[in-house]
Amino acid sequence: MAHLRSRRRLALAVPVVLSLTASLGFLPAAASAAPVTAPAARAADDGPNLAYVVNTGTDRHTIESVQREILRNGGTVVARYDRIGVIVAHSANPGFGARMRAVRGVDSAGATRTAPLSAAGTTDEGAVQVLSKAEAAKLAAGAAAGEEPLEADQWDLRAIGADEAARINPGSRSVTVGVIDTGVDDTHPDIAPNFSASQSANCVSGKADTTYGAWRPADADHYHGTHVAGEIAAARNGIGVAGVAPGVKVASITVAQPDSTSLFYPESVVCAFVFAADHGIQITNNSYYVDPWLYNCMDDPDQRAIVDAVNRAQSYAQRKGTLNVASAGNSNDDLDADALTDASSPDDSTATTRTVDPHECFDVPTQLPGVVTVSAVGVKGAKSYYSSYGQGVIDVAGPGGDKFQIPDTPSKNGRILSTLPNGQYGFLQGTSMASPHVAAVAALLKSAHPHATPAQLQALLKAEADNPGCPSGPYDGNGDGVVDATCVGGKRVNGFYGFGVVNALRAVK
Repeated sequence: MAHLRSRRRLALAVPVVLSLTASLGFLPAAASAAPVTAPAARAADDGPNLAYVVNTGTDRHTIESVQREILRNGGTVVARYDRIGVIVAHSANPGFGARMRAVRGVDSAGATRTAPLSAAGTTDEGAVQVLSKAEAAKLAAGAAAGEEPLEADQWDLRAIGADEAARINPGSRSVTVGVIDTGVDDTHPDIAPNFSASQSANCVSGKADTTYGAWRPADADHYHGTHVAGEIAAARNGIGVAGVAPGVKVASITVAQPDSTSLFYPESVVCAFVFAADHGIQITNNSYYVDPWLYNCMDDPDQRAIVDAVNRAQSYAQRKGTLNVASAGNSNDDLDADALTDASSPDDSTATTRTVDPHECFDVPTQLPGVVTVSAVGVKGAKSYYSSYGQGVIDVAGPGGDKFQIPDTPSKNGRILSTLPNGQYGFLQGTSMASPHVAAVAALLKSAHPHATPAQLQALLKAEADNPGCPSGPYDGNGDGVVDATCVGGKRVNGFYGFGVVNALRAVK
């Protein structure tokens, strides 16, 4: 009966800790104009300089009182999000987290990383395969009338009827999907026509930077967000590829560290959800997990504070009308299992192997209440070999690619073709690629139903999905003769596909 615990249990467990989330939204969302620092004589600097989230009540008296205690205990206030009661702080005081947890008015507090601050939490599977100029030219020469030059290799569009849907309704310019990711190259010719600079920012520090261009990737190796953005809204402009919703707008909220780690820390993600909510973004795509913990366990004070802070932020976004869509992960984990092995956490220092219960230790943000959790399928409509799953946890599925499921396309590549920085194109696979397909279909639904709430959009996503049902025999995703996963459930809803694979054509009809 373990499958009965899944999201229903999470919905009960998390709000017990986050008891204030229902009463937010009355105070202005403020971020301090400049970092507020403690007097030098009081600052403790005998430990590593770490980032923290301090979660409090939302009344101004409590927030001001807690801020004073942060300073008194050797902290620096980086940003305050008064509407959700989250303060982002830095401190080199090794006892800072424990001291703040003892402060009156503090609900939870903890470090958001295990390594000191310095000047891969994305859910793509394997390295990018860049499409060469020669390959692109060959594809373009064979393009059919009415198709984008590289569309023949986009099996994913046809799999969910997005090519036909675009002829009926490509999406509304009044709908924006926020890509919370590594940054988006808005100069790419397939993205530029649909890019919304006024709804874009860099949230890496935990405080939004809206300087022009701050949302762009740090370098070409931070290609993930640009690929995601193209999947959602690459324009049908006779150049390159097409997005699932080529008529909607796309914004970039950068949260990845600019170094080679590209880590997505909690304070950055908190900033991103609040920014999206306050700037009229109707849908966010979240193709990552919050670092440094693959699973955040509620019996650990630091991890508990991370869940608390991120959930406050994403819940605030939902209340402001934003639907949050997230990838389920690439560990082939059963998120409804009694126990899982996590050998990758923390991923910013030295990882240790631990056993976790996914009903008490959460993959954030995908397992948070109200977030649309997305698994991946390949061209044959079967669960991708890497995709995590779980009865009652997965909401819907989308094309994420699978190198073992080979399409009848010119390149015979089972991955997802989309945009890359510097005007390039390339193939990626992962639940990172499945989530933006779902976010784009949600944007089409929002275009057709502009007054739909996030909960109503999620219900529509489930209603229009096609469910292939559990496999009739053992599931062997990589063809090595070993059963890789077990599907639980029936034709209407199951652990592999939730309510089914989203369908863009149904969404516009």
